[in-house]
Parts: sequence; C-alpha cells; structure tokens
Amino acid sequence: MLRSSMVLRLCAVAICCFGWGTSARADAPDEYTYSLFDGKSLDGWNIENKCEADVVEGQIRLKAGNGWLRSDHQYADFKLHVEWKALQATKYDAGIFIRSANGGEPYPKQSYQINLLQGKEGNIGNLPGAASTGLVKEGDWNVFDITVVGDTVALEINGKPAYKTGGLKALTGYIGFQIEVPLGGQYLIRNVKVTELKTKALFNGKDLTGWEGVGEPAEKCWKVEDGLLLCTGKPGPWIRSAAEYGDFNLRLDYQVDVGGNSGVYVRVPADGNHHRDNDTLPPAGFEVQILDDAAPQYKDLKDYQFSASVYDIAGAQPHVSKPHGQWNTLEINCHGGNITTIHNGKVVTQVTPETHPKSKLRLLKGYLGLQNHSSLVKLRNVRIGAPQP
Repeated sequence: MLRSSMVLRLCAVAICCFGWGTSARADAPDEYTYSLFDGKSLDGWNIENKCEADVVEGQIRLKAGNGWLRSDHQYADFKLHVEWKALQATKYDAGIFIRSANGGEPYPKQSYQINLLQGKEGNIGNLPGAASTGLVKEGDWNVFDITVVGDTVALEINGKPAYKTGGLKALTGYIGFQIEVPLGGQYLIRNVKVTELKTKALFNGKDLTGWEGVGEPAEKCWKVEDGLLLCTGKPGPWIRSAAEYGDFNLRLDYQVDVGGNSGVYVRVPADGNHHRDNDTLPPAGFEVQILDDAAPQYKDLKDYQFSASVYDIAGAQPHVSKPHGQWNTLEINCHGGNITTIHNGKVVTQVTPETHPKSKLRLLKGYLGLQNHSSLVKLRNVRIGAPQP
C-alpha cells in the first residue's frame, strides 16, 4: 500500500482460490489440492541452472541442457500426481525431485530424486526400500502418484503400489523436474497436481463465506468470476477473515492490472490498523505489499513499498514481480516475531525482532485481509497451514 492519511479507509479485497482448489467446507479435510501446471505457462516454477523448459501443446517439455525446473513453494506433507513420457527411445534419464533444497549445479545436492532413468523408474537411490520394477510402460505415458508424510514416501505407478518406505531426513523442500537432455533426452510432463496436507482453503470459490465486509457490503467492490475473486477497484469496504490467526504459512497467487496496487493485511485488529510507529499508538498488525512494480509512477518509491515488502518494516530484495496481467506467487510465513516473504519462489524479506525492531510493535495474532487500492486485482489458490520451519 502507498502510505497516506486515508490508509485505514481504503478497502480490501478478500482472499480467494481457483475453482479447482479444495472448498473450505466445515467438514472438509485439512488439505488443499490445486494444479502445479496450468497447461499454458510455467507460472509457479523457476528454471535453475543451464537448462531450458517450455510448454508445447499443453505439456511441459524438458527441452535442453542440464538443470532443473523448481517449484516456487516448498512442501512438507503432500500428495503429488505427475504424468510423464520420455521422448528418447532408450537410455532416457530424468527425475522428479521431492523435498529438495535449492542450490547446487547442475542439480540440487541435498535432494531426494525419484528416478525416471530407464530400468530404474520410480526408484530413489539414496533411500533404502524405495525401489520397484516392471510397472512402467516404455515409450508411453506413465502416471506417478507420490505421497510424502513425515519421514515416509509412498509411490504408485500406473495405479499399482510400487513401494512405501521411511527414512526421509528432510522434512520440507521443493518439488522439481530434473532436466538432463544431453544424455537422457527430452521429456513431456502433464497433469501435475499437488495436495498440500494440513492446509485449509480460505475461500470456497463460490461465495464469501468466512469473510465479512467492514462497514459496508462486500459486493460494492468484489465479485467472484470463474472461480477467482476479483477486486474491481470500485469504492467499497475491506474484507476481514472471520477467524484470527497467529503462527501460520499463507500462500496465494495474485495478478494486478496496469499500475495495480493492493496489499495483504496480516494479524490486524478488527479495525484493520497496520501502522504503528511507537508503543503509544493503538495496536496494529502489518501489511505485505502487492504492486505493479514496473509501472512508471512507482519508480521513486521507498524500498518497503514494492511487492512482497513488509510495509514500513522491510523492503523486498530482489524485486521479482512479473509484469501486470501475469500470475505471481506470494507466501507469508509467520512464526512469532519472525516473518518471511517469498515472492515467485525467491525469499525477499526475512524479518526478526532483532534485525527489524519496528516489528516488535506489531501484534502476534489478528485478522487477515486484502486491500482494495482502487485497482483491479485477481487472486487464486489462497490457503493457510502451519508455519514452515
């Protein structure tokens, strides 16, 4: 949000998710399912090291070089559905990374790789018991269903159990696809879906159940369209979550219009206050900024006013916003006074009470919401779970 005396009067949009996401029913399990590949782009992924990937006829193509395609988010307990096909007839080789650390070249050094190597498809070389044979179809599409819970991983290949074994030491990490084209050939990937366990949707994709307009009807500036929640930018209220939250991991995708400006309210009191410069002022939460960073009118902003910044506390570095009209991922991890924001797969702020003393003036529990700053904003895949370590 761009600071002004009218800050607290500006309205906010609610949190939403894609139509294919898990609904927030009272009896729904604590899990959230969504697509990790939209069939059109590599939104939600980062290409690491010297390699290439693209989208061909609704499929990810692992195209060239040595490296990997890394998810924006890290995952703890999850289910992963992947369909893959090797385009090289023999000696094909690639892999699916689970709970992998970033870093290392050409591939992550601290990782678990589910092999796509001919003759060892599905096996994890550094995990005893993670091996099977005879379940893949060479030269054809294969389906892997992977379940990771605690220290255990289970794999089904083409609908048949391959193994279930324990011993995973990393309790969180990235999902990814190894690109090893010079030796292993190209691969096609499709229908990539992930279910985050111990995670809840914050919007049901149909209406505003679980959220309330503050002072005015939400419909003045909100509408649900094609499973997305849109802030039209018209005058209206900000919307507040029905529940308060303390420690958590909040994830969402957002898209802004030209010159778009908004923000995520975090741990705010009922009145939405998210500014507090000293302990004589009323209690406040904080805001994480959403902005069309590249818009000319924003070229001279303060560092804490760009996207994924903790407003008035910590500026995002580096700036990794995608152009207006494209989807961005945003993650806010709150654990006590420690706040981390991850933007398009990059850690851009790390706030602690020691490094950023102003954060000690902010509440440790409160409501969530999104701001309406007279801009069109679209959101999807909004969910909340336990804080990441």
